This record gives sequence, structure tokens and C-alpha cells, in this order.
Amino acid sequence: MARTHRAVTARSKGRYGLALFWLLAGSLHFLRPRLYEEIVPPALAGYKRQVVVASGVAELAGGLAVMSESTRRIGRWWLLATLVAVYPANIHMAVRSERFPRIPTPLLWARLPVQALFAWFTWRGTE
Repeated sequence: MARTHRAVTARSKGRYGLALFWLLAGSLHFLRPRLYEEIVPPALAGYKRQVVVASGVAELAGGLAVMSESTRRIGRWWLLATLVAVYPANIHMAVRSERFPRIPTPLLWARLPVQALFAWFTWRGTE
């Protein structure tokens, strides 16, 4: 019985850690909007503020959703879809690294597989 309780407690902590991660990430879109506006791909340049707000709201909503048992699975898919939706911005940054001189080019390329880690963390944290 104690082992089961520890597993449930660890899973709950993981889920709350995941929620905190996404809530902080989403909050940054509103605390530092210019940082996020800079990475919006050129195809969406006319909608930078809207894209940043939408992605911030998506991350906040997903972070909240994974905390509740009844919305956890929806939150999982919501956050995974959000990761897919923002991936083009990460590709844009890596391919056009000269536009982001403050960030070393290898770090921009390293972000691409890190998105898969975020997806894995999101999946595991919502089981």
C-alpha cells in the first residue's frame, strides 16, 4: 500500500511540476511580450501581438487543464498541439540565426530536439 501511495504522490508532483512549467511559460508571453514577438516567423509578422497572446493563453490553459483529473487528457493533447504550433518559430530561429545574434546558433539548433523533450515531459506528466 505504501508503495502505491508513493507512486501516486510522485505522479501528482510530476503533474503539478508540469503545470507549473506551462503556467510560467505562458505567463512569460505577457511579462516579456517583445521577446516572443521577435521570434514570430515573417509569415505572421502582421499578427505578432496576436500570435504571442494566443500562444501564451494556450500554454496557460494547458497548464491549468493538466492539474485536474477531469481535464488532464484534454490538457495533454492541447499542450502537444501547442508545441507543434510553435515549432515553426523554433525552426525559423535556427535557420535564420543571423536575425537572433544574442543567442548562439548552436543553442538555436539545440532547441529543436528539446521540443521533443517537452512533448515527452508533457505526455509523462499527464498519464
